[in-house]
Formats: sequence, structure tokens, C-alpha cells
Amino acid sequence: MPALLIGEAESIDWYNPQGEKIISSQRIVVQKEGVRSRLTIYNANVEDAGIYRCQATDSRGQTQEATVVLEIFQKLTFQDISSPQEFVQGEDVQVICRVTSSPAPIVSWLYQNEEVSNIADSFAVLPNNNLQIFKINKSHEGVYRCEGRVEARGEIDFRDIIVIVNVPPAITLLQKSFNATADRGEAVTLFCRASGSPEPEISWYRKGKRIEENDKYTLRGSSRELSIRDIKNTDAGPYNCEAKNKAGKVMNQTFLQVFVQPQIIQLKNETAFENGQATLICEAEGEPAPEITWKRAIDGITFSEGDKSPDGRIEVKGQHGRSSLHIKDVKLSDSGRYDCEAASRIGGHQKSMYLDIEYAPIFVSNQTTYYSWEGNPINISCDVLSNPSASVQWRRGKLVLPGRDSTHLKIHSAGNKLVLEIAPTSDNDFGRYNCTATNRIGMRYQEYILDLADVPSSPHGVTIIEVSQTTAEVSFNRPDSHGGVPIHHYQVDVKEVTSETWKVVLSHGDQTMVVLNNLEPNTTYEIKVAAVNGKGQGEYSKTETFQTLPVREPSPPIIHGQVGIGKSYKLIITKQDDGGAPILEYIVKYRSKDKEDQWQENRVHGNKDHIIIEPLQWTVGYEVQITAANRLGYSEPTIYEFTMPPKPNIITDTLFSGLGLGAVIGLGVAALLLILVVTDVSCFFVRQCGLLMCITRRICGKKSGSSGKSKELEEGKAAYLKDGSKEPIVEMRTEDERITNHEDGSPVNEPNETTPLTEPEKLPLKEENGKEALNSDTIEIKVSNDIIQSKEDDSKA
Repeated sequence: MPALLIGEAESIDWYNPQGEKIISSQRIVVQKEGVRSRLTIYNANVEDAGIYRCQATDSRGQTQEATVVLEIFQKLTFQDISSPQEFVQGEDVQVICRVTSSPAPIVSWLYQNEEVSNIADSFAVLPNNNLQIFKINKSHEGVYRCEGRVEARGEIDFRDIIVIVNVPPAITLLQKSFNATADRGEAVTLFCRASGSPEPEISWYRKGKRIEENDKYTLRGSSRELSIRDIKNTDAGPYNCEAKNKAGKVMNQTFLQVFVQPQIIQLKNETAFENGQATLICEAEGEPAPEITWKRAIDGITFSEGDKSPDGRIEVKGQHGRSSLHIKDVKLSDSGRYDCEAASRIGGHQKSMYLDIEYAPIFVSNQTTYYSWEGNPINISCDVLSNPSASVQWRRGKLVLPGRDSTHLKIHSAGNKLVLEIAPTSDNDFGRYNCTATNRIGMRYQEYILDLADVPSSPHGVTIIEVSQTTAEVSFNRPDSHGGVPIHHYQVDVKEVTSETWKVVLSHGDQTMVVLNNLEPNTTYEIKVAAVNGKGQGEYSKTETFQTLPVREPSPPIIHGQVGIGKSYKLIITKQDDGGAPILEYIVKYRSKDKEDQWQENRVHGNKDHIIIEPLQWTVGYEVQITAANRLGYSEPTIYEFTMPPKPNIITDTLFSGLGLGAVIGLGVAALLLILVVTDVSCFFVRQCGLLMCITRRICGKKSGSSGKSKELEEGKAAYLKDGSKEPIVEMRTEDERITNHEDGSPVNEPNETTPLTEPEKLPLKEENGKEALNSDTIEIKVSNDIIQSKEDDSKA
């Protein structure tokens, strides 16, 4: 821009549109040429447009100025257009399109070839020409065209801008908790699914630290699955899943519940004092916390938390994982094994402990009085129980036994017992003895008395319970005193009133009943009873008398029966009252009830215990009368009725009776083998075939040679079937066999050695050596008249 001045000026300056003095630079240069000044702007742009002033100053300081208006016209220009442009879903965003021109351009936006102003209310073109999208979402994603126009020049240009909508991640599938059991080598997999755009990256965190893949953890499916191996109790707790992309990140938590089988960690044996207190403690761990139950082994009674025994002495207190069993006023019966069981839905664990109760000595035996006599040794046992073990001594007065001069006193130890053996030699050895037992809990003693023994007093209440012709059953009461020594047995003396000789019958042990046998019928007897102990026999009881019954007819026999063998029936006789005389015989009468037959009578000797009635008829009912007889007469008859069974199957009931299934099968197989052998032998003799024939040919064929046999066949020794088949017919019979005439069925004689032969039959049967092959006295051979076949055909047959 030149400026021409008229007159002489000291200086000429240029000022830009902003009023700033322009100083020359590389782009803007001020050149003074005499009275002229030139302002040159290189690479002018829109910002350079405006009013420039040129100011001249003379020597007197007077100034004059002129202005120059600079207008710059700019083409359409898109500045810093970026594509793609990314936004976060749900926000109000601006799609930036900087376009300039001079004059100012007209800018419009197109989406899918349609101006956005015509599409929806979610679009707006801002004054700065940017496109605003309200609440952007994935449906707004795509290509947008920013178009600029300068209508004055007809200039138009555009830029396509890709809009990407990023969706913040959202965890869509995350199980709130997972369950696993510890110490079983189990593995558990935690799942985390997330949505978003772009695809979120998933990471797992535990206790603030990111989980990396190692021997414990395995990540699969872009970390969507986290597997935890060999679950332990320490693996329980929260696990965080983080999903992250360009639009943001989100973190959710899942919880791993690790179940631990109950394990008893504290249980020990305890010791308590009798009448004191005891506390048993059982502690267990596990997840979930186990419930603890106590069981007393001696009686199987169980105690749970809060339980009390009926007497209130035992009570269980505690909380999850810990239980204490309290026992008050401890008794000896409380000692023994106690089982602690910790149980949850995962499993259970049981351990045992023992409660040991210490107590002062206890004397077990209740017998404190013993009896003996001079010269009869006796053992007095002091049986002591104690915990801890007690020291036991025998004393008499202040003297510890045995003394130095007490040769008749001995002491033996047997487990918990201390036995004092006394062999009385005089009255001084009878009296009081003390057994003293001492342990750290206390001391106890018990007094024993050794009294002089006596024989028993007399039994009383002698009674005859039952009497027959030859026996009597005697009962009596024990004596009031056994003399201090147990009664060994009772002695019963018995005699006939007319006799002076007593017979002695001894009881079985100390039983108070005796049976007298071998008595005479209709006889009066006297009896008396005495008790016998270790010292001797006591006094007799009062003498009693009784009379046996006279002999009479026998009572009716008692009968029961069963089916006999074949067509018979067995009647079994039970021993009966014979009336005092032996049974001489039984008279048996029987007849069929159905046919009202005559009575059949059998007599059987009286010493038999059964009667067989035969022969009888199948399925027929019978009536039987049995009468017993002794020397005085006959009893009343006993009536017995029975019905014979149906006729049995002979094969089933006779042949196979008593055989098992295996035996029957074996018999069947044996019969089959026998049939096969008989058939094979028949084939050998009749048709010269079968297994026996093959064996004979193998054994004998080498000696005789097959050529000789063939030669015989060629000579007519064997014939073939008339129908031309290759099978030879050879019938072999003994001389005496007879056959039946096939025409009329009458018997006919086979030809014998005197019967003339037909022409074909006259051919002699010879071996190669010229001898006859078969003896006519024993076997005949009938051959048909067919043509003789060759040796090869015979061997084939």
C-alpha cells in the first residue's frame, strides 16, 4: 500500500486496524522511498483486513494522516477437522466443524443424505457452525457431512465426519456369591460379564490388588472367568470385577463363601474327684460354624447346647464352635469315654476324651461274715476298687497280718483282691478281722467276722406232691439255718413201714424236690429229709408217711400219626400211664369211613412206640381205635382218624424222591449217553457205521487191509440198496432170533445153517486167505442182490 506526501516530512508511520504502529517484519514490510512510504503484507489473510492509517510528521511536529481500507476475500477453508469424533452415550455433545471464508460461509449438516434439521429434535446447528446432538446414543452413530457454501462466488465444499458413540461399561452378569468347600482339592470359577462400546476390558481385584494368572488363579475368556484352584479357607472373601473402556469403568463385587468341614481343635482328657466338679471343653472350627454335641459312651445319652440331665448335675453351655460340659457332684458313674461331635451341613468330625475320676477305696464284696471250723481252711476276700490304686492290708486289732508266728494265716494277692487264708486251729482264730485300703484320696476299712460253722438245721414242710403206683414226688422247705456253710445237697431216707431198712436218695444239688422211683404199688412208706453242708449232715425232719396207688388198667394211649411209605400209615405212641403194670399189647382196629367196611384188627407188642397200618387205599379216610392192655385189663380206646393222600407220581415221588435238581439232571445226562452208546452199537452191528465202526476201522483196518475188504465187496460179499444208492445193506442177527412176517404179522424163522440159500446167498464170504469171514453158527448176514460196487465206492459209503 503506497502513500505519497506533498511537502517535506520528517517521518512516515503506518498503523494497523488495531491502532498499533506497524514495525517491519518478514511478513509485513514498511519501505520509505523519499516522500513516499510503502506497506507490503506478504501471505495476507483474513486477519489482516481492516483500516490502515498512514501518518506523516514534519519538522515542526505537525502531523497529517490518511487511511487505506484493506479488504481480503478468503476461499472456503476447513480447519482442523478431526474424524472420527468420539462421544460418551447420554451426553449433550458438539460435532466440531470449523469452516471459514470471506464472505462468511453458509454451513449445513447432513446425516444419511438428509439435513439433520429435518430428522429429529435431537439435532441443532450452533452459531459457530458446530452440530449439537442432545443425549447422544448408539442410534446417532454414523457418518455426518459438514457442508459449506459461499453463494456469492458459487463456491461449495464439505467434509465427512465419523461420529462414534462410546457406551460406558455395565456388568450384566455377576453372581452375587459363590460357594466352595475347602481342603477337598476343589476349584471354583467366578464369572463376570460386561457390556459396553467398545468392548470393555475386564480385570479382577482381591484386597486391592489386581489378580494375575499363576498357579492359584486361571483367567479365561478375556478374563471373564476367574478360576481358583485348590480352595482353602483363606480364599474366602470378596472378589472385585472391573470393566473398563473409553467411556469409563465400573466395578462390582462378588463374594466367595468357602465352607470348611468341621475340625475339632481342642479336646483333652480330664481328671476329677468324686463329689467334685468337672468341665469338659470341646472346640471346633469350620465354615459354617459347627454345632457341637456330646455323647456319653457308657449309656449313649447325648447332650447339646442348653441341655441338662434330669438330675440337673450335667449341663452344656457354649456358643458356635465351642462347647463346655459341666458336671456337678461328680459320681463314679460319670467316668469313662465322652464323644464330641462337631457337625454342619458340610460334614462332621468326632473325637473322644476320657474323664478319669479319682476316688477313695471302695469295698466291693457285701459278704462280711464267713463260717468255718477247726482244720477247715477258708479264704476271706477283700475286694477293693480305687483310683488311684490303694494300698491294702489285713489287720487284727493293731497287728498287721500275717504275723511272725501266724503259720496258719496266709495272704494272697489277686488283682484288686487281697485274700486272707485262715486255717483255724483253735477258737482264738475265730473273731473279727479288718481290711484297710489307703490311697491319696482317703482311707477306708471294712470289718470281716469269722464264725464257727455248724451243721444245718432240719428241713420242714415235707410234702408228697404226686404219687403213682411206683413213684412219688417229694417236696420240702429249706432249713432255717444252713450252719454258716452253704448246703451241698439233701438226703431223703425212705422205707416201707414194715421194713427196718432205709434207702437213701440224694437230691440234685440243693434242689428241694426229689423223685422216688421203683416203689411197690399199694404200699405204705415212711420218709425223712436231712440237709448236708460242708461240715456234715444236719438233723432229720419229721417223718412223713404215704401210700402208693394200687395197680389198675392203663390210661388210653396218646396217638399222633404221619403218612408212611407207600400205601401205609404210621401211628406214633406217646408214653402213657400204664396203671402200675407194664403194657402187654396194643389192640388196633381200623376201617374206612367212606365205605363202612368191617373192622380190621392188628395186635402189637406193648414195648413198641409206633404202629404201621397197611395196605390202605389212596384218598380214603380211615377210622382207628387203639386200646392198651396190661395184666389187669384194657384201657378205654383212643379214636384217631386220618385220610390217605392221592396216589403219588411214580417217577417224581419214587425215582427222584430225595434227589436234588443236580442229581436229576445228572441222571438225565447219563440216560442220554446210554441211549447214544446203544444206538452206536446197533449201528455198528446192523449198518456197520457209527463211532464204534470208525474206531474199529482205524484199529483193525491196518491189519486186515482195506484191499481185502474191497475184494470181498467185488466178490459179492455185500450188496447195495436196490434203488442204486451207495449205502450197503448188512443185517446181522443171531441164529435164534425170530422176526415177524411183514405181511400177516406171524412169526417166521430166519434162515439158519440148514436152510437152503438162494443163488446170490450161496456166494461164500471169504477173506483173502480163503477162510470164512463169519461163523454161521453165531451170525447170519443177509445181502441184497444188487451189483457189487468198487472198492472206492465202499470206502466212501
